[in-house]
Amino acid sequence: MGERLPYKQEVTGSSPVPPIAAPYDLCIAPDRTAVSIPARFNGPLASGNGGYSAAVFARLLDGPAAVSLRSPVPLARELGVEREGEGLRIVDGETLVAAVEPAPELDLDIPGAVSLEEARLAAQRYRGLSGGEFSRCFVCGRDREDSLGVFAGAIEGRDLVASPWAPPQWAAEDSGRVLPEIVAAVLDCPTYFALYMHGDLRTSYLARFQARLDSPVRAGEEYVSIAWPIEVDGRKLHAGSALLTASGTVLAAARALLVEPR
Repeated sequence: MGERLPYKQEVTGSSPVPPIAAPYDLCIAPDRTAVSIPARFNGPLASGNGGYSAAVFARLLDGPAAVSLRSPVPLARELGVEREGEGLRIVDGETLVAAVEPAPELDLDIPGAVSLEEARLAAQRYRGLSGGEFSRCFVCGRDREDSLGVFAGAIEGRDLVASPWAPPQWAAEDSGRVLPEIVAAVLDCPTYFALYMHGDLRTSYLARFQARLDSPVRAGEEYVSIAWPIEVDGRKLHAGSALLTASGTVLAAARALLVEPR
């Protein structure tokens, strides 16, 4: 598969992104021939959060799926869904936005647990910037008052980052179970900071993502989000992430491939 990376988006003025409000409808057509990403679920200012978008697209395919993001995910615009073999293509006119492929259930070695107190201290070391390309991300943006506040910083003495997270009520169904695409978004953002714990915060974009949800995540409870580097191969950077209970039980996990533009 050839790489097709998102363009760099300029961030100027105040964010046009509408604030997150409850409830919201998942924008998938009943016949699964179209899908859209609401504008408030951005990563870069003008395109969808990668983990959120990937999880929405993965919902369109039965069973475990991996999603390759090929171009920036447009916000608040109807995207076509085309079947291709056993997988799917998400398209914006002639532009391929994402490819969804069946995949084996994600198998990932999860590091040892991080306590809530360790996660709170790590969040104070968060390296996310104000005024940058991702500063108004709905998950990790410093410049967005209604962000989810997942500010993953380094754990001292360990090769991973962590942040506490208490899901808001709007992110859950009536039963209190947090929606899987919100969990996926929380698994996505920390992978970047795991790969750039030290040195410059270079530009890279999510290119491939697969997540699994092992147990329900509940609104109003406090969890620990962690991420760690797996492998660096030139411009290709691999990382893992997980969402843990306060006692260390793994509720969800993901593997991400980020690619640095040439």
